[in-house]
Amino acid sequence: MADTNHLAKILEKTVSPDTAELEGAQKCLEQAALENLPQFLLGLSHVLSSSDNTQVVRIAAGLQLKNYLTSKDANIRLECQKRWIQISEDVKQDIKTLVINTLGTEASGHSTAAQCIACIACAELPHGQWPQLIDILVANVTSASSTESTKESTLEAIGYICQDIEPHHLAGNSNEILTAIMQGMRREVLSIPVKLAATTALLNSLEFTKANFDTTNERHYIMAQVCGATQCTDTRVKVAALQCLVKILSLYYKYMEDYMKAALFAITIEAMKSDVDDIALQGIEFWSNVCDEEMDLAIEATEAMEQSRRPENYSRFYAKGALEFLVPILMKMLTKQDENDDEDDWNPCKSAGVCLMLLANCCENDVVQHVMPFVEGNIKNPDWRYRDASVMAFGSILEGPDRNQLKTIVIQAMPFLIDLMGDPSVIVRDTVAWTIGRVCELLPEAVVNQVYFAQLLEVLLKGLEAEPRVAANICWAFSSLAEAAYEQASMAVEEDEEPETYQLSGNFSLIVKNLLLTTNREDAHQANLRNAAYEALMEMVKNSAKDCYKAVQDTTIVIMERIQQILTMESHFQTASDRMQYHDLQSLLCATLQSVLRKFQPEDAKVIADPVMNSLIHMLESTTGKSGGVQEDALLAVGTLIEVLNVDFEKYMETFVVHLMRSLANTAEYQVCLAAVGLVGDICRALNAKILPICDEIMKLLLQNLSDKSVHRNVKPQILSVFGDIALAIGSQFEKYLQFVFVALNQASQAQVDKTDYDMVEYLNELREGCLEAYTGIIQGLKGEENDEESKARLKLVLPHVEHMINFIEYIAKDEDHTDSNTSCCAGLIGDLCSAFGPNMLQYLETKPDIHELLQEGRRSKTSKTKMLASWATKELRKLKQT
Repeated sequence: MADTNHLAKILEKTVSPDTAELEGAQKCLEQAALENLPQFLLGLSHVLSSSDNTQVVRIAAGLQLKNYLTSKDANIRLECQKRWIQISEDVKQDIKTLVINTLGTEASGHSTAAQCIACIACAELPHGQWPQLIDILVANVTSASSTESTKESTLEAIGYICQDIEPHHLAGNSNEILTAIMQGMRREVLSIPVKLAATTALLNSLEFTKANFDTTNERHYIMAQVCGATQCTDTRVKVAALQCLVKILSLYYKYMEDYMKAALFAITIEAMKSDVDDIALQGIEFWSNVCDEEMDLAIEATEAMEQSRRPENYSRFYAKGALEFLVPILMKMLTKQDENDDEDDWNPCKSAGVCLMLLANCCENDVVQHVMPFVEGNIKNPDWRYRDASVMAFGSILEGPDRNQLKTIVIQAMPFLIDLMGDPSVIVRDTVAWTIGRVCELLPEAVVNQVYFAQLLEVLLKGLEAEPRVAANICWAFSSLAEAAYEQASMAVEEDEEPETYQLSGNFSLIVKNLLLTTNREDAHQANLRNAAYEALMEMVKNSAKDCYKAVQDTTIVIMERIQQILTMESHFQTASDRMQYHDLQSLLCATLQSVLRKFQPEDAKVIADPVMNSLIHMLESTTGKSGGVQEDALLAVGTLIEVLNVDFEKYMETFVVHLMRSLANTAEYQVCLAAVGLVGDICRALNAKILPICDEIMKLLLQNLSDKSVHRNVKPQILSVFGDIALAIGSQFEKYLQFVFVALNQASQAQVDKTDYDMVEYLNELREGCLEAYTGIIQGLKGEENDEESKARLKLVLPHVEHMINFIEYIAKDEDHTDSNTSCCAGLIGDLCSAFGPNMLQYLETKPDIHELLQEGRRSKTSKTKMLASWATKELRKLKQT
């Protein structure tokens, strides 16, 4: 395989129309990679770099090389990078030299060499290797002797690197990278491919060029180049430059004042008016981002005011200032609907609707005066596009402005909306159904009244028979209506108490019957209608008054019949598509079953528990290894049954335990495993010490999953939390697990994450919450209710770990990213520690001002649970000081 001519011939066959030839070539390449990967990669680099080979062969070589250097799958990509790092330095250097020399020698189009360079850079730069790369690339762009093709492919390589690598690895090279990019973006550069590659590279580099944006002269220069590029005659360059402005606005909003009046306002308004969709979309996106930023700044300002401090950043209210110019353009765009439009296609018309919603949330009352004249002037327009645009505009401003101001307008508009449900245009009816859904969700008092309720209900029921897209929106309207009616009725009763009756009671059975019919429509698979109808059914049941209980019981019978029916149909589905729909329906029925079971009285639940449990176990057996989604939903339904039956669930444990253990061990389908972990908590709360016979097996699986690095991270916080549930359930019997659990908690409580990654910060907070709940459960479980000498002896086993718990709480208190939920759990644990260990706790807590500050924060919380726990923990502390 060292013979590159032979390799080139094999690569040529990888694009052969002959399947046998293609598969043979692929096997040859895979075999070569297995035998000697470094030499194989070197051979591919030789083929890629040689201009004697055809373009097809060179591209094939580049793609093969790239595929062995990276992957879309993060875990495989990491393995590829580790494998590359282990290759000998001389071979790596030869490959790098060859791919660098390939830049500018490929035919026009995207450079495969540029992609390969980026893959190698992502593997090496984080480890401080290939330090000369950026200098080589910059020289390629800035050198007078470089060809246009070399500059283009080099800028592509820079763009790919910036796109794929963590920004902090390039922050130190931002000056050099920007030098190359700015060189390619200059007005004097006539080559469109070079200008496009440079502008795209800038778009990918903006996150690590903060230092350059912080410097006034550099910022002015960058902004001048970007604004200049927006005037390019080439659409691709123009779009890329506008994308840069959109991202710059989000990243560097505080610096935009100098440029908004001078250039950005005019550039983006002109873009919005463009007949070219891609350009118009970026113009709209710019102003949508302005709204997003200014809403965040409004929240920041409110929080600062509540804490009597000055906010770090201030809103410049660009959106409010631009309203009178933006709204007319957006209104015009709303009239540009395409009758044959694919719902998944994103276009300026849809983008305009989203932008208008954001403007309403951002500018609040100010938006109404600009939008309503268009709505009133076009609601009866003979042209369906204008009728549709007026309804869409009206629906888009229902969130943001003052509710009282909107309520009057909505009540006046209801007759028009009800009338338009019979519009000849399906698009208008679809938008009207969506708008009514928005009204029901955001301003329910405008419909849950005696004025229009009967008329509205009539058109909504009729709408369930309309086209799937219209009927799906009607289902959503019913969901919102049920919630609103229930909420209104709940105001007259005690908290957590079910109202005797509510506005939907008289029509409850009729609505439920029609929703059930809708779920069985032949075209229910279109426009997500079946899902929407089942979801509406669930909301109706969830938000039902006491006088609807008989109808809920009847609905349960229908759902059980459907489950029984579908379980006998599995063998009838042949195609993958049919099986997918079958599994989706199983999941929907399980979810609906949960909803109805939650409403059941325990004595009634006992009557149907046997068939329910038999069906769910049948479902778990028949879908093992076939559908994790159904398994998850079936387990959640079992959890609901446990909540309703409580200790009476014990009779099913012998049959169910095998499915529980299998699901806990199913780490490949982490949602199934997660649902099973949650079930362990449910079973603990229902059965308490009766869970002891299966505790050893459960604990073994939970500890295995916790230490297994391949287990999805979302499962681990829940496992930690469940340790607390088990400890509470079995009390003193938890002693034998203490040693292992404390080791696991100790490790988890010391976890560190990248604080720039919001997802990881959220995960860390969940992990900490799991630890705190485990500690709390262990202390409460070992202490027991008696608080006798035996429990005090058991608690001594925890004493060596108390200092770590306090330090952990202090660490959370100092972390500015901690959540209200973290505060709540910390307060609960502090209270329990004080209650369990008495005055001994003062030595740990007296000298911890951050913990006292955390409790103070908890007492000021808007969440009642946090407030209550923080107040209780403070009282427990005071008691200790008084003893």
